[in-house]
Amino acid sequence: MSTSNICIVAFDPGVQPGVAYYFTEHPSNISAEDGPQVDGQVDGATLAARLTVMRPDVAIIERVGSMPGQGVSSTFKFGVAFGIIQGVVAALNIPVHFVAPGKWKKHFGLSSDKEQCRARALQYWRSRSELFARKRDHNRAEAALLARYAAECLIHGGAQ
Repeated sequence: MSTSNICIVAFDPGVQPGVAYYFTEHPSNISAEDGPQVDGQVDGATLAARLTVMRPDVAIIERVGSMPGQGVSSTFKFGVAFGIIQGVVAALNIPVHFVAPGKWKKHFGLSSDKEQCRARALQYWRSRSELFARKRDHNRAEAALLARYAAECLIHGGAQ
């Protein structure tokens, strides 16, 4: 893959996923949003339409699993959201990488604290602070940081 202006789409999966678009030639201009939803589930059709417009060259999805103490219903919803994201990316033939949370967070010197991730996103993208302004924007922040991780470690010569 050529390293000139690559569009990376990154997903922090979950019931309310974060989605970020990162262009390697313009790393200071991040786009991040909440994943599209209908009736409390990820809207695969709208997600596919957005990805078709953005035409990412590669996707990175956080490799997640159930968490201790999480209820059966919430675990199921979380898994469905993760599956929809994977399915849409696969159906659009977008090359995909999965990365464990601990791996990309270690790269940035972060803990599992969601506020720490949001603060780091605000630090990197001051000119786009509105994307990460609310406490609940941590999913957007994590998606943006995942995209930056992909650019720094996967695209520009690193190994996963």
